[in-house]
Amino acid sequence: MKNTKYDNIVEFQVSGSYALFSDPIVRIGGEKCSYQVPTYEALKGILSSTYWKPTFTWVIDAVRVMNPIQMETKGIRLIKYGGGKTDLSYYTYLKNCRYQVRAHFEWNENRPELIGDRNENKHHEIAKRMIEKGGRRDIFLGTRECQGYVEPCIFGDGEGAYDETSLISFGHMYHGITYPDEAFSNETKGKMTLNFWYPEMRNGIIIFPKPQDCPNHKPLHEMKMKIFADNSGNFTGLREFGEVH
Repeated sequence: MKNTKYDNIVEFQVSGSYALFSDPIVRIGGEKCSYQVPTYEALKGILSSTYWKPTFTWVIDAVRVMNPIQMETKGIRLIKYGGGKTDLSYYTYLKNCRYQVRAHFEWNENRPELIGDRNENKHHEIAKRMIEKGGRRDIFLGTRECQGYVEPCIFGDGEGAYDETSLISFGHMYHGITYPDEAFSNETKGKMTLNFWYPEMRNGIIIFPKPQDCPNHKPLHEMKMKIFADNSGNFTGLREFGEVH
């Protein structure tokens, strides 16, 4: 159930030559292989790089796959920081990627200290403006070496590669990470939690559940939430850019 007065929906297109959307559990060294479609966490990261404040949480509603799913394997020489001969690893990337994304934001109930910054119109307008500008920070598709580009779009506009494909199932897949500041239950408070689900693409569109609605959750370890307050010396959201309240 949303906790905002308005829908606060944003729609954008993200594209790039390559993408690597993989399960972080299997990313430690060795060889990496991308999922066939973007993860919830990757799309949330892209939108957060475009615009984000701790006052709210981005919720990814849906992604539309515009280009055919293609893979390309590259040989990567990894740096050995301890010295010695470098190893050759093989990374399998998605190539020629383009996606339409629909999302909205909701207030972060774990941040009561930022309640004074809950101005829907302000955050919605800034988010749309930042999408038009291409984002506030670097955009990348899953990993740093895969540069991405963001621009406004109308979700569902144009021709997609899988518009006529009724159903594609992708099996058990990583959804995203729930950090302590976005905890949704007593079990996820003070912990880092992995979420998993079973995505299906219907006519080129994948509808995402919220993290709390995923069928499988795996707590990893305890983790403290960063506090934003007047006496902490960091951003409170109440006096940004010289605003006086």
